[in-house]
Amino acid sequence: MIKEYLELGEIVGTHGIRGEIRVNPWCDSPEFAAKFKALYFDSNGGCAVQIKSARPHGNIVLLTIKDVDTIEQAQKLRGKILYMKRSDAKLPKGSYFIAELIGCTVYDADEPEKIYGTLSDVSATGANDVWHITDENGREYLIPAIPDVCVETDVAKNRVVIRPLKGIFDDED
Repeated sequence: MIKEYLELGEIVGTHGIRGEIRVNPWCDSPEFAAKFKALYFDSNGGCAVQIKSARPHGNIVLLTIKDVDTIEQAQKLRGKILYMKRSDAKLPKGSYFIAELIGCTVYDADEPEKIYGTLSDVSATGANDVWHITDENGREYLIPAIPDVCVETDVAKNRVVIRPLKGIFDDED
């Protein structure tokens, strides 16, 4: 499902004494998280904050927020979640936010009426992502998110279509 505001990361601490904050990004890279000029403190776009500066620092992002100029002000933000506006992000064609994939119904490419379950999680493995599909009985299946398997993705319609590798959904008796 397309969401207007998505979680970007969590404020995990401060950096220095001038109000800079440390953000643990929940996205592909700190570089992606450092691109935004405005972020939000809630999932509805309320409480917008202007980003004065942002830079990757190892696996985190160091941010300076307008009107947060002291370590004391920055410490009060620890534990808060930052959200980004979807339209502020430019994704390559065929790329999706994990938060939008989760919850999609998973259909079979060759038998359109067949439903495997719901996409419940995504794991990054390095070579390719792995989609976790949970069936109606709560059993989880793992499929590689590769073009040979993932035939169609339509987050606007809350559906993905796959052609699973042989044996993935075979019942174990």
